[in-house]
Amino acid sequence: MKVYKFGGASIADAGRMTALLPIMTGEDQPLLIVLSALGKTTNALEVIVNHAYKGDDDGALALAKQLEQQHLDYARALLNDEYYAKAQQLLQPLFDEFERAIKDADGSSYDFSYDQVVCMGELFSSRLLYCLLLQYGIKTEWTDIRKVVRTDDTYRDAVVDWNHTKLEAEAIIGRQLKHNRVVVVQGFIGSTGYGSSVTLGREGSDYTAAIMAAMLKMESVTIWKDVNGFRNADPKLFPDTVKIDAISYAEVIEMAFYGAQIIHPKTIKPLHNNNIPLYVKCFLDKELEGSVIKADVSDTHYPPLIVLKDKQILVQVTTRDFSFITEDNLSKIYGIFHSLKVKINLIQNAAISFVACIDNREDKVMALKQVLGKDYKVSVNENVNILTVRHFTPEVIFDLTKDKEILLRQQTRKTVQVVMK
Repeated sequence: MKVYKFGGASIADAGRMTALLPIMTGEDQPLLIVLSALGKTTNALEVIVNHAYKGDDDGALALAKQLEQQHLDYARALLNDEYYAKAQQLLQPLFDEFERAIKDADGSSYDFSYDQVVCMGELFSSRLLYCLLLQYGIKTEWTDIRKVVRTDDTYRDAVVDWNHTKLEAEAIIGRQLKHNRVVVVQGFIGSTGYGSSVTLGREGSDYTAAIMAAMLKMESVTIWKDVNGFRNADPKLFPDTVKIDAISYAEVIEMAFYGAQIIHPKTIKPLHNNNIPLYVKCFLDKELEGSVIKADVSDTHYPPLIVLKDKQILVQVTTRDFSFITEDNLSKIYGIFHSLKVKINLIQNAAISFVACIDNREDKVMALKQVLGKDYKVSVNENVNILTVRHFTPEVIFDLTKDKEILLRQQTRKTVQVVMK
């Protein structure tokens, strides 16, 4: 059995979703489909939760109604009258949950409120796909993945309870795969032991696919994208990218850690641990060969692998009394970052200063400055980027950094990282 994951671009409109049917029905064995939200839905949900968090329930609910209508319009374009009526019936309880989550948004906990609202996108889209498959006579089951994926309460970046999730995956999805041609679930989301919705991190649908593949001992995972395989850089940001036919788990996890958008950072570990290959293929032409990520690619010569992570803030923490940044101070500073759940994307320390590059999340940055400011001087550089190049050449680094203001540079034998404006 295999897992197919489809992202938002592949279901951006009703025509695209319908065009996926030959891919979904081309397997002669049961298929687990992990689906993202419709294209741009997650962005719209983030706007809604921001209104709700600030107490603007009326504005949030008005935007919610617009988003609900967009999904109904999508269903009308996708389905015949019979299955459009079924989609309406199945979507309504989700719309009700969506609106309750908006009304219950907690102004004291942004991350919690975020997850209760933003999780709805995948639930909406997967109901639409379920109805489409039924309309075409394909024996299909739909499951709310929140009943399967159990996590802790680290909202927006939840940690999976592997033992509990494995038992539920086997009991629910494993059983459904024995009796259906297709089982449809949602990516990106799960739930705590108390029943609250969580998200697994932005772009976390890849991770969901890997979790399910590992739990159910699947043959492979295929991520269907609008590019014909894994490339050495994001073609939307860099010209003349190079397709890589085969790449190792180790290289991909390095690139994902540094911010590459093609694979969620946590995806590789469960696949590597179970030796499950990951394919990246193009949903626009399923005959294209694509790329494979696997353990042994010893004969592969890599081009420079380039990752650009934007919307960063460079935080400099300096001791007030000129005491050194040694183990005691480092432990204290790390403890503050950890307690505030701020992920560090790059670090460097000197005699009396510590520098960290982090994502520009206003709530996290304000809290960090406030807590660190009690004992240290804190300064920030906003709107910076982190450029990472694996298997670099001097020429590539020169071309990518010319005319840029370099704030920090680090280099190892294989990797160069530059923080720049």
